[in-house]
Amino acid sequence: MKVAIASDHGGIRIREEIKKLMDEMGIEYTDFGCECETSVDYPDYALPVAQKVASGEFDRGILICGTGIGMSIAANKVKGIRCALVHDVFSAKATREHNDSNILAMGERVIGPGLAREIAKVWLTTSFEGGRHEKRIQKISAYENEQ
Repeated sequence: MKVAIASDHGGIRIREEIKKLMDEMGIEYTDFGCECETSVDYPDYALPVAQKVASGEFDRGILICGTGIGMSIAANKVKGIRCALVHDVFSAKATREHNDSNILAMGERVIGPGLAREIAKVWLTTSFEGGRHEKRIQKISAYENEQ
């Protein structure tokens, strides 16, 4: 699995924790920034990650900002992206099993690094169930293709 990861200025600490986790898990990743604590624009980081995942260059993406909201909104503008904003372990598992989410968004000002690691670990290790959920994903894709 190859993961693209990025944050804006509001998600740097958690991004570093998730990178450590992926190192421990032996997951290949590329960090797309940011490298500053001064204010930056989240779409400048969310959109490139979403484009890399949508193109198939990366299998999944992880985005972190202050709340996760801006990153998830921006990422979901890219065709083929199913970015889930998650702040609990149950939702992390469910969004992989039922929604086949390909990008995880989290908010550093909402959760701490320990919970962020748990969420990311569950999200990274959970597979899509398919079955009855597959037709729902296909409906989303069909809608996107009509636009």
